[in-house]
Amino acid sequence: MKSIIIGILIIVSGAIVCIAIPKKSNKNMNIKQRLLKAAYPMVMKMSKKNHLNNIKNEKPTSDFFKLKITMNDGSILPLDSFKGKKIMIVNTASDCGFTGQYDQLEKLYQKHKDRLIIIGFPTNEFGNQEKGNDASIASFCKINYGVHFPIVTKGEVLKSNTQQDVYKWLTDKSINGWNDQVPTWNFCKYIINEQGVLVDFFNSGIDPLGREVEEALGR
Repeated sequence: MKSIIIGILIIVSGAIVCIAIPKKSNKNMNIKQRLLKAAYPMVMKMSKKNHLNNIKNEKPTSDFFKLKITMNDGSILPLDSFKGKKIMIVNTASDCGFTGQYDQLEKLYQKHKDRLIIIGFPTNEFGNQEKGNDASIASFCKINYGVHFPIVTKGEVLKSNTQQDVYKWLTDKSINGWNDQVPTWNFCKYIINEQGVLVDFFNSGIDPLGREVEEALGR
């Protein structure tokens, strides 16, 4: 019952705030997306936080930088292009209560882009909240959140035969050295350091601009 009441409060509060938000600031958003954007601060306040880190500094058995990613325009990008920088991998979605994190992620990227690269991995695996194609996802991110960090082609991040190679590496401790944690919902965040070592996992409830993330980037 408590969760139902909280859900109703989020929707009602979001609706009230949404009415006050000019449509011109959400040019590529439908009504649901505007509601979710408005309700985002309340969603974050009520979300549980989970942070895992590589306390023992376990090293991977497979070189992260040998992996390649397929961008949302179909081009192939080797991850060794980012050697010397920390890398944050985030699974994303356009119709999620956490979609507002695109804004925080862009601010984080602009603040640290001399030493940090953020890569978004759109997926429809959590609540069917990313139904668009690659072109519409790119447009949504650019128009509504001013995203400049790389976005890859939509795919799977959970363990399966079609799981993307980067996520196979991130979620198998026999490969990355210590972590089996898969994303628990949209906007989970993994940080790989300059040496290609997985160092942190943050769940959806941790703000990209929060203390925990800043401390991880400062190590």
